[in-house]
Amino acid sequence: MKPVSALLAKRSLPVCSVKPDDTVFHALQVLAQHEVGALVVMEGDRLVGVISERDYTRKVALQNKSSKDTLVSHIMTSNVMVVTPQTGTRACMQTMREKKIRHLPVVDGGKVTGMISIRDIMDDLLEEHEQTIAQLESYITS
Repeated sequence: MKPVSALLAKRSLPVCSVKPDDTVFHALQVLAQHEVGALVVMEGDRLVGVISERDYTRKVALQNKSSKDTLVSHIMTSNVMVVTPQTGTRACMQTMREKKIRHLPVVDGGKVTGMISIRDIMDDLLEEHEQTIAQLESYITS
């Protein structure tokens, strides 16, 4: 499988982020605006966490808290698993499966360069399988 950098090169999305002292409501607006399921939480140039739709549902909505009164820092995941641009997509899939997570920030030399999701991995896997099938079909018919 490919390195993560190959997946990130296919898209031109910016790295979507919020700050720890932003409200969860603001984070939800950013998630909706960019049509993503998770955001990196940055303090300046430093990655301090990840906030996802899952965090919101479990730590705000189900606990009857207000997204306008709750800070990102109160619900974010701060022990963040990260990968590098050189990490293979198969290794990413294994990490996501083992840790039961859906998003991995991509960090290169201490700088966040992207976010990869399980959907990105699955799309790449399907594309790879479709190419293999097409090659096999071509081989069989020739």
